[in-house]
Amino acid sequence: MSQTEEEVRLEKIAQLREKGINPFAYTFDKSHSVAALRTEFDALKTDEKSEKTVSIAGRIVAKRGHGKATFGNVMDVTDRIQYYANLDTLGQEQYDLLLNLDVGDIIGIAGHPFRTKRSELSVFVTSFVLLTKSMTPLPEKYHGLQDKELRYRMRYVDLIANPEVREVFKTRSDVVRQIREFLHNRDYMEVETPVLHSIYGGASAKPFATHHNTLDQKLYLRIALELHLKRLIVGGFERVFEIGRVFRNEGVSYKHNPEYTLLELYQAYADYSDVMSLTEELISGLVLRLTGSYTLIYQGQEIDFTPPFKRFTLRDVLLEYAGVDMNDGTEVLQKKAIQMGLDISQKPLKGQLINYIYDKAVEKHLIQPTFILDYPWETSPLAKRKRDNPELVERFELIVSTMELANAFSELNDPQDQLDRFNDQLKAKESGWDEAHEMDEDFVNALKYGMPPTGGLGIGIDRVVMLLTDSASIRDVLFFPHMKDKV
Repeated sequence: MSQTEEEVRLEKIAQLREKGINPFAYTFDKSHSVAALRTEFDALKTDEKSEKTVSIAGRIVAKRGHGKATFGNVMDVTDRIQYYANLDTLGQEQYDLLLNLDVGDIIGIAGHPFRTKRSELSVFVTSFVLLTKSMTPLPEKYHGLQDKELRYRMRYVDLIANPEVREVFKTRSDVVRQIREFLHNRDYMEVETPVLHSIYGGASAKPFATHHNTLDQKLYLRIALELHLKRLIVGGFERVFEIGRVFRNEGVSYKHNPEYTLLELYQAYADYSDVMSLTEELISGLVLRLTGSYTLIYQGQEIDFTPPFKRFTLRDVLLEYAGVDMNDGTEVLQKKAIQMGLDISQKPLKGQLINYIYDKAVEKHLIQPTFILDYPWETSPLAKRKRDNPELVERFELIVSTMELANAFSELNDPQDQLDRFNDQLKAKESGWDEAHEMDEDFVNALKYGMPPTGGLGIGIDRVVMLLTDSASIRDVLFFPHMKDKV
């Protein structure tokens, strides 16, 4: 029976050890990344070789030639480059060792940069060392890993076999760095708050539950960052933000993953109008800095982030796209929801009905960056009531390409009103709304000490990255998206 490729490579590992060669080295001193080498020696002319010795390291991604000379390509995190080696320079033993290496092995190379007759910048190998022997071969023909699910499950192979994927995650890193710089430059302080909560809150979502054995305490993975950050505003900090993972035990889709990265910030002595301006400046500036333009193409559509963004009230868009007036009574809204095929068997509150109709009939029409303002109070228990209409709250969402990118409030700071809202949420939970907010007495107690007028904002980092990398799914911008167990 013929050997598998992995069995062949295991034999090679044994042979290397017999020769006293460690197939899994400890370190290697690089003088250049491939990109830096290309920059420094770009001026070399055809057939010209530098006398300078350089050292690079990377994974072999191609090999060719088996006579007295051989070519190959190595790839590091920055780029790939051709190497050239011959028998006369390396000697028989080293040359045979090089020929016996496999695509996928990681090597360190010392040599001289030169430009070939075909004008390709390459490295003339004077010595090399095997750094890591790969046991499992890369996908066939190097670009063989095309199956989406397999790419998500084996991201480590995806990053090797599809180097363009690395660019997505480099952009993701740039996005987070740029956001931090933007906020630091405006005197926001970055903080860290607990991931394990005894009471989950800050959003309408189902939590993941766990248990602390020593304390014999039920705990929840946080669904939002809000309530701890606002406690810090009470404590006297005036501008705080956190970028962190949150966890929601809900459906998976192209724009939802059970865990995702959220930015939340809070600014004392501000309201949702101030935060709207900040959001517009942050998002439009991010697009401009990372793409060089206010416009980008996302999934075949041109999106224009030139400020100012469009602004509509929730009532405006419901009238335009759903033919529904949110000022109508609950019965009228129920009939409309039924006509639209929505399941309202649990007898939702009026605010819930409005949200259901909006999700079904409106959001799909919102492509260009659009602020939607002023939501029903029932579904926004942490937001201040609108100054001229107590049935609404001062809240906005930023929608881009049918996705909610940001959510913001003038934050509720009246402790009695907050207590009443929490009690309303408990009644909603009793009536069947399992995503209603829990009672958080300690948060109410914090508000009793006095929280200044505050504007708050949450931005889904993953969705921002989706837009900036033209990624169709949130899974494309997460290194390790959640996957269903294989059967």
